Amino acid sequence: MTSRIRVATVITRMTAGAGGVALRGALALDPSAYEVTIIAGGAGFDGENSYRGDADVLRGRDAIRHAPAGDLLAAAEAAGLQVIRVPGLVPEIAPRRDAAALRTLTMLAGDGHYDVVHTHSAKAGALGRVAAYRAGVPRIVHTYHGFPFHDFQAPWRRRAYISIERWLGRRTNAVLAVGAAVAAETARLRLVSPEQIRTIAPAVETIGYPSGTAARGLARRRIGIPPGVRLVGTVGRVDYQKAPDQWVEAFAQVAGQDVWGIWIGDGPLREKMLARVRRLGLSRWFCFLGHRDDATALLPAMDVFALASRYEGVPCVLAEAMQAHVPVVATAVNGVPDLVIPGVTGYLVPPNAPPLLARASAYLLDNPVEARRIAAAAFASLGDRFSPRTLGVALDLAYQTSRPRPTTRARPAPPPRRSVQWTSP
Repeated sequence: MTSRIRVATVITRMTAGAGGVALRGALALDPSAYEVTIIAGGAGFDGENSYRGDADVLRGRDAIRHAPAGDLLAAAEAAGLQVIRVPGLVPEIAPRRDAAALRTLTMLAGDGHYDVVHTHSAKAGALGRVAAYRAGVPRIVHTYHGFPFHDFQAPWRRRAYISIERWLGRRTNAVLAVGAAVAAETARLRLVSPEQIRTIAPAVETIGYPSGTAARGLARRRIGIPPGVRLVGTVGRVDYQKAPDQWVEAFAQVAGQDVWGIWIGDGPLREKMLARVRRLGLSRWFCFLGHRDDATALLPAMDVFALASRYEGVPCVLAEAMQAHVPVVATAVNGVPDLVIPGVTGYLVPPNAPPLLARASAYLLDNPVEARRIAAAAFASLGDRFSPRTLGVALDLAYQTSRPRPTTRARPAPPPRRSVQWTSP
């Protein structure tokens, strides 16, 4: 009997978005052919929960105890995957913690005897790939959901991040780019060799919504939206990337007695966003739900889904909104146009342009026939591109046919095998 391929999936935050794609991809792999371990980071400096103690590694039940809201590591463990938490792996730049996390990841990569290390997100993508390279892992795969650099950074910082990504690319066998735009930018910036790039779509779970009217009524009762109110909403982490300040400014231009706004998600800019809502006099028409495990079930409550992000990959939540037959307006950044075709499957606006986001949202609110046409076309466009099965096929291909890493340096010998100290499950 052929032994299973051992895969370590390393991710900074095991939360919806990148975390959801990582989990759905792992579960889509044939369990008779693959043995997958999820290695996730800690809560980060802005997390509501922190991991106390001196443990460098937490396994099993200890890895999911005190997890932050929205963390999917418990779902991975419940599905039968092996799970590991590295508390020192955090999103923020923290040199001492980053060095310690790199040492821990290198030991895990060596002790795990993995055939593939697959990294997601910026911090885990950097530390995880370096660790796998040092440990002599045969195949290193990275997924670009977006990029750690963007047009709103200082030029020197952007150049530094691009240089780092090119250096990491020489230690990577294959790159999976979420969406054609992200793949094109990867090629344009020469982050890796052309033959290393593969384009994938984010996987979203297929949800069998009841008929449109029934789904809408059920979702609205869950939220407590009064009859006759039209709802502009969004789902996302309340942070700089998602531009909550821009979203609130846009909502202020359409808000009123019969137009309410809703934000589902939480994050470090929550209090600033709510303060802006109060300052603009929007509190009576704005619902902040924070993190919700049932966010996808609430999507049909919306009349318009509005995304104000400054940068993105291909957001899973856009595909989920389309699946829920909700028309979308989104900023024309990075991979968003892979999903939103202007005038066909939604409307695109520039980033940092609240008046235009408001104008497009108001147009859909005031033209329900057009909104239904857009929503139907968007739903039909999804096909099976965004199914976990399609992602599983792409992962299987990347794991088994990855090209050699394009570097002339000989791979260093693996470090001596050392056991890692963890708390017992």
